[in-house]
Amino acid sequence: MPDLDSAFSPDGLLATAVPSFRPRPQQLEMARHIAEALTENRVLVAEAGTGTGKTFAYLVPALLSGGKVILSTGTKTLQDQLFNRDLPTVRAALKVPVTVALLKGRANYVCPYHLERNSHDGRFLTAQDAADLRAIARFAKTAQSGDKAECTEVGEDSAAWLAATSTRDNCLGQECPNVKECFVLSARRAAMDADVVVVNHHLFFADVMLRDEGMGELLPACNAVIFDEAHQLPETASLFFGENVSTAQLLELARDTRSETLAGARDCRELIDASRALEKAARDLRLAFGPEPARLSAAQAAALPQFDDALKALDDELGRFAAILGTQAERSEGLANCLRRGDEIRQRLGRWRTPDSAELIRWVEVFPQSAALNATPLHVSQVFRRQLESHPRAWIFTSATLAVGSDLGHYCDELGLSQLEPPPLTEVWGSPFDYAEQALLYAPAGLPDPNHPDYVEAVARTALPLIRAAHGRTFVLCTSLRAMRRIHGLLAEGLERAGDRLPMLLQGEGSRTELLERFRRLGNAVLVASQSFWEGVDVPGDALSLVVIDKLPFAPPDDPVLAARVEHLQKSGRNPFMHYQLPRAVINMKQGAGRLIRSERDRGVLCICDPRMIDKPYGRVIWRSLPPMRRTRLEAEVVAFLEQLPPPPGT
Repeated sequence: MPDLDSAFSPDGLLATAVPSFRPRPQQLEMARHIAEALTENRVLVAEAGTGTGKTFAYLVPALLSGGKVILSTGTKTLQDQLFNRDLPTVRAALKVPVTVALLKGRANYVCPYHLERNSHDGRFLTAQDAADLRAIARFAKTAQSGDKAECTEVGEDSAAWLAATSTRDNCLGQECPNVKECFVLSARRAAMDADVVVVNHHLFFADVMLRDEGMGELLPACNAVIFDEAHQLPETASLFFGENVSTAQLLELARDTRSETLAGARDCRELIDASRALEKAARDLRLAFGPEPARLSAAQAAALPQFDDALKALDDELGRFAAILGTQAERSEGLANCLRRGDEIRQRLGRWRTPDSAELIRWVEVFPQSAALNATPLHVSQVFRRQLESHPRAWIFTSATLAVGSDLGHYCDELGLSQLEPPPLTEVWGSPFDYAEQALLYAPAGLPDPNHPDYVEAVARTALPLIRAAHGRTFVLCTSLRAMRRIHGLLAEGLERAGDRLPMLLQGEGSRTELLERFRRLGNAVLVASQSFWEGVDVPGDALSLVVIDKLPFAPPDDPVLAARVEHLQKSGRNPFMHYQLPRAVINMKQGAGRLIRSERDRGVLCICDPRMIDKPYGRVIWRSLPPMRRTRLEAEVVAFLEQLPPPPGT
C-alpha cells in the first residue's frame, strides 16, 4: 500500500500518472492532516486557497484509509467531476482496489412507473415536452444508471423530466409495480456496496432529515464523511432542518391524484373535481402576493389583503380533498400514496399557521409561478452537532472560503462544531499562486455611496475603460438582479458608442453551463451576472482577465431570515453585524474574487467598486481576507496592467 510521500513526491505516483501534476507543500500538508483525522476519527475544518489541489489532498488519504468514505459536494457539477474524472485518476495512480459509486437524489433518475403512466396520459403543455418525453423513454430502454445527466438529447430544465422522475412524495417504494426496474434502488445498492460514495449536500441532508434518499443505511455504515465546498453547509442545513409547503407541491399532488384516479377509480368524478378545486385554491394563494417575486416575513404576508382568506380557503379545500380521497384510497397504491401526501402537507400547513416553537423563522418566498411557505430554524448548530455525535467517525470540512482572515471560529460556531469534545482541528492554507505578480486589486476612488441613486451608473462608467483595455474577457458580478440588468444595458451602450464589438452575455439568457461554454469559446466576451456566478465557476486561462464586483455582498437587510436572525442575536446581547453579517459577506466576497486566478499562468485584475471597503473599518476586514494581490486606486495603472496582457486570438 503506497503512503502519502510516495503519492505526492515530485517523481511519485501522481506525478507519473497525471501530466499536469505539480507538487505543492500545502497539498501534502493538508493530506497529512486529513489522514490523521481519518485515523483518529476527528473533526477537521480546513480552508485551502485556490490552487492548493485540495481535491487530491483529500482523495489520496480517503482511498488509502481502508474504510468506507462518503464524499459530499456542494454542486452536482463537482459531484460528476469527482466521480467521472478525479476519482478514477487518483485510483489508477495509487493502484488501489477501491470501488466507487455515484448517488444523487431521486429526481435525477428516470422513474419507469411515472414515465410509463405519463407517456400513456398524453397531455402535455407543448409539442416539445411530448417529444422530450419520447426521447427520455428511448433513453430509459438502454440506460444503465438512468441518470438524467446522461440523457444528452433532453435539456436538464425540460418540463418533461417532471413527468419522467419521481419525488419523495409520489414514489411508491416497494409497492411500485416497476420496482425491479427502479434506477434509484439500483444506485442505492451500488452505494451500499462501494468503498467510496460521491453524494451532494442536498442529498446528504435530505437523508439525514428524511431517511429517504438511500443514506439511512449508508451513513451508519461509513467511517468518514468529507464535505467539499463546505462553505455551503450552513445554508443547506437551514433548508433541510426546516419545513415548507409550496403551491407547486399542491399542484403536483392534484395532478398525480387525477392521474391515479383515471387509472384506478375512473368512476369517482367527485375526486377529479376536488383535485381541480385544490389546484384553484393553490393558484389563488400565489395570486395573493402580486406578480413580482419576493421574500416576505409571515407578518408581512399576513398584512396583504387577500393572504389570510386565501390561506384559510386552501386549508379548507385540502381538508375536503383529503376526505374524498380517503374514500378511494384503498383502490390502488397510487391513490393511497396521494392520501398520505395530502395528510402530510396539511399537517405542515397547520404547523406553519400555528407554530409550536419560537425557534422557527416563518417566511414566504414568492416565485413567478409559485409560492412557498417556509419554516426555517433560527440556528442549525444543535441539530447538526447531534449528527456529528451520533457515531464515531471522521468528519472533514474543506473549502477555499471558510475563514474570516485566518479565523474559522464563525464557521465552527454556526455548525455547532465549537462545542464538540474534543474540539475540531482547524487549519488554513493559503494559495500557492503568486498573487502579487499575477493579479492587481483595484479599489477605484471617487465612487458615490452604494445607496446613491447614481451608483449603478458610476459602476458602469468605472468598468467600461477596464473592459476595453482587457478586450472583453470580463465577469461583472452584481449583488442584485436589478443592478445586473441595468449595468448590462449601460455597458452595451458604452461599448457600442466606442465602436467595440465585444459579445455581451447576461445571466438568464441561457443556462449557467451554456453561458460559461459560450464565454470560454468566444474568448473576448463580457458576462454580467448575479449570485449564481459568484462561485463554482472555473474559467482558467486567457478567456477571463477582469472581474468587476459592484458592491460588498451583504444580504439585503429586509430579507426575512436575516432580519429574524439579527433580532435573535440582538436579544442575546451579541453584535449581529460582526457575528453574522460581516463573516457571511467576507466568505461571499472571497468566492467572487476566487473566479479570477485559477492557475499558475493566469493574470488579471479584480475591481471592487464599493467605497466602503476603503472608507469603513469593517471594509478592512474584507480587504485583509482577500488574496495578497498588489493594490491600487489608480485607473491608469489598471489599464496599463490589462494592456500588457496577451490580446485575445484574432484581435
